[in-house]
Amino acid sequence: MSDKADLKSMNLAEMTEFIVSIGEKPFRAKQVYQWIHEKQADSFDEMTNISKKLRESLADAGYLTTLKKEEVQISKLDGTRKYLFQLEDGNVIESVLMRYKHGNSVCISSQVGCRMGCRFCASTLDGLVRGLRPAEMLDQIYQIGKDIGERISNVVVMGTGEPMDNFDNLLRFIELLTDENGLHISQRNLTVSTCGIVPRMRELADKKLQITLALSLHASNQEKRLSLMPVANKYDIHEVVDACRYYFDQTGRRVTFEYSLVGGVNDTDQDAEELCRLVKGMNCHINLIPVNPIKERDYVQSNAKVIAAFKNKLEKNGLAVTVRREMGRDIDGACGQLRKSYVDSHKSEE
Repeated sequence: MSDKADLKSMNLAEMTEFIVSIGEKPFRAKQVYQWIHEKQADSFDEMTNISKKLRESLADAGYLTTLKKEEVQISKLDGTRKYLFQLEDGNVIESVLMRYKHGNSVCISSQVGCRMGCRFCASTLDGLVRGLRPAEMLDQIYQIGKDIGERISNVVVMGTGEPMDNFDNLLRFIELLTDENGLHISQRNLTVSTCGIVPRMRELADKKLQITLALSLHASNQEKRLSLMPVANKYDIHEVVDACRYYFDQTGRRVTFEYSLVGGVNDTDQDAEELCRLVKGMNCHINLIPVNPIKERDYVQSNAKVIAAFKNKLEKNGLAVTVRREMGRDIDGACGQLRKSYVDSHKSEE
């Protein structure tokens, strides 16, 4: 693949340059681009309104990234679908389709594995293999849309990987996903999650996009965050929250704080009070997540009473709070679990 051009990762300007370089007229670029992103062709043969000669030239000089559907788990509880996709190099990634009243939402991975080491996450147990190319990020959405035969209206970059650790590819993915000649998903319907890589958060803020930034906070003070998230060794909790304030100042977009409640670890009254002080005066939304138990870690979920009390305390302090509805609890719903079980079973076969 390496000597051929990755057509699905190109924007329209690059596609035009490429088309001209193989001896074709510039206007063909838009046709090819729309076949790839609007009609989501998996092969050049599907591009019926361009000549056979051009289709052959495209195949000689370029390729279309197409993910292979390896496994699909469907929740009997709520119809959530978890997909395991195989990449061209044999690596696997996972994506999730969640059906809501307001439309279909897809949660995608941005890397194969992750190097952030968060203690309650299965994605990071085997470390980072590599970042995904824009085409590999996009095709998760394209393949799921085709699988269910419905439009995808919302996208969350919150699966395996740290998006800010794959920054340039992330930016190109956003450009392609929101382009009017492609799927044309509104920037406002796109959420990007980070565990808090401060320089990249500020750089993203400076782009003044209209996407939602979600910070995986998971603790109300630096000491607890350090025990849960190694990234806190590099970026102090106050630095990270300041970067969130900066993001709001630059974009006018309310930041979401993701807070996984771990029983007896970060769910006390004192934690709730500290959290209120930490985000005081910010235009933000707090999403409380009952943690998914992972067999490799000994964390347990907070009980319903504790969760309700925690939420209540935050609301009394004027914060907007939701408790994330658990989706797909009967399948490998937590980030990284399906991929991990697949990789482990293939290791044992070898």
